Amino acid sequence: MKTMMRATVLAAAVAASGAAGAADFGRGPTPYYSSPTQSYYNWGGLYAGANIGYEWGHVSGTSLDPSGGFGGAQIGYNWQWNQFVLGAEADIQASAADDTFAPWKFSNPWFGTVRARAGYALNNILFYGTLGFAYGALDGQLNSLEEDKTLAGWTGGLGLEVGLNSRWSAKAEYLYMDLGERAYTITGTSNGLGSNLLRFGINYHF
Repeated sequence: MKTMMRATVLAAAVAASGAAGAADFGRGPTPYYSSPTQSYYNWGGLYAGANIGYEWGHVSGTSLDPSGGFGGAQIGYNWQWNQFVLGAEADIQASAADDTFAPWKFSNPWFGTVRARAGYALNNILFYGTLGFAYGALDGQLNSLEEDKTLAGWTGGLGLEVGLNSRWSAKAEYLYMDLGERAYTITGTSNGLGSNLLRFGINYHF
């Protein structure tokens, strides 16, 4: 009887041990889990592009308000630290802005800017402010007399740029441009140009 009991206990122990081993063998090693790598849009580096827009402004010392479309090209460079973006941009524009109040006419046939940009990126969306130097022509006309001068001043504004893919981005920008004043013989006083600029552009990132 005792021998039978010992055999029964031993058989139960062996069976339990085998079941435990089989359970361990069935689980296998825990699989390795790797979280997906999160990527961000890269705003850093050299870029260049083109833009079109509309200008409306006022010639000081007169009742003239030149307005019209414009278009041109820009080139710039960005530096990026996490979500903060700093950069520099230069552009040159041909403009059709003018206004006539007989016998005077004033026009702004071209202008350009050199500006710093500072922005905050939400991945491929960049919000930025910009401030810098502006220069351009303010041409006056009195009947058949013409007086063309180049003026210089400042410009500043805000913009939004969206990365379309790794190479291309599109932007919308508002600038206020003050070209200062110079003395004009045809008006007998100092005249200058202050303009609002709304433009849309596209950039290629190298």
